[in-house]
Amino acid sequence: MENVIVYTSNNCPHCKQVKGFLSEQGIEFEERNIEQNEEYAQQVWDMGVRAVPLTIIGEHRILGMNKLQFNKALNPEG
Repeated sequence: MENVIVYTSNNCPHCKQVKGFLSEQGIEFEERNIEQNEEYAQQVWDMGVRAVPLTIIGEHRILGMNKLQFNKALNPEG
């Protein structure tokens, strides 16, 4: 399984949805809160993204809560 990174911010309802979805799927992830760590905010900015949640799964970048994209990234064969 690829490393999964979720960039989040405080009080972000979509961030909570993404974290809940991944947890329900039994997928471990690293949360990077852009409000608590300036370096994480810079990483998101450097990717050309201006919003969270941003989930990185291998080569996949998923913005927001998009189950279709999550399923593609998590089950590349299926």
